[in-house]
Amino acid sequence: MNNNKKNIMIIDDTPANLKLLQEILQGWEYQVMAFPRGGMALKAAARKPPDLILLDIRMPGLDGYQVCARFKEQEGLKDIPVIFISALNDPSDKVQAFAAGGGDYITKPFHPEEVQARVATHIRLRGLQKQVEDYNLHLENQVEKKVREISESQLATIHALSELVELRDVETGGHITRTSNLCKALAHQISRESACASQVNSDFIDNISRAAPLHDIGKFGIPDSILLKPGKLSDEEFERMKSHCEIGGRTLQKALQHYPRNTFLSMGVDIAWHHHEKWNGSGYPLGLSGESIPLSARIMALADVYDALRSSRPYKKAFSHQESLRIIQEGSGTDFDPELVQAFTAIEDQICSILTQES
Repeated sequence: MNNNKKNIMIIDDTPANLKLLQEILQGWEYQVMAFPRGGMALKAAARKPPDLILLDIRMPGLDGYQVCARFKEQEGLKDIPVIFISALNDPSDKVQAFAAGGGDYITKPFHPEEVQARVATHIRLRGLQKQVEDYNLHLENQVEKKVREISESQLATIHALSELVELRDVETGGHITRTSNLCKALAHQISRESACASQVNSDFIDNISRAAPLHDIGKFGIPDSILLKPGKLSDEEFERMKSHCEIGGRTLQKALQHYPRNTFLSMGVDIAWHHHEKWNGSGYPLGLSGESIPLSARIMALADVYDALRSSRPYKKAFSHQESLRIIQEGSGTDFDPELVQAFTAIEDQICSILTQES
């Protein structure tokens, strides 16, 4: 048995037409499925889709136009070519057939050579169409693979750069990983239950997870004498330290000018520049307040402070989760966006476990 035979479905309520078409097509080694009603053919096609359909117009129950329309509505059947076969020879009938989704029209009484030629042509065209679809799918998969490889290499570079900053500041080991995971967890919660939910989709969550490590990239521009000073900074030194926000923001902004549609870089700019802004406008570097602070930076601000509270420093001990949570909640509406504090509190167990796992 030749398993490569093409399957032709014939739908015609006249037994003589079905018999004639079967004889014509089987002589050309097609496998033929014949049905006198459109409803029966639709059910059979759902189980085993044919490669081509020959369809009469005037039939009891569903007429040919309706049957064709039903085929074109179904995802697995809509691309099957349909050739109408009918005694109707008025141009309006042909127009209606093509409007219903037909690809060709053969007028009865038909000639075997014409039927064979048109069927062969449409089978060949359908084969070429499938080849193009398969090639496009292969191409899409290859492009997706390359994009994924590029994305992974970019992430590796970003983390390497961020870790260089962390290596200069020995007190913040693991900070970039923890804050990245904290931002991702908060963004997930916001997407589920928050007034900000409309701003947070899967792309936002992916981007904030990847861009969070860039928040302190501007510390490359801070001298070691300030960055590594064990004691309290002077007012002048603190002002210099604060400049890391602008340094990081401007550096990433220059990169964004070369890739203006890159949403990841755009978020990186917002986070680096504004993660020390406060809800009431008392933060830096621009003194932004409320929703004028980008959402990504508001999330980063909360994650950054929480991680700092939970970490020990020469000038302070590490606070417990409950102590840190209390400080965060007290800062709601002043330091932090109240919506984010509410989201933070709702997943406090998950937040606590992130610090435990990554420390």
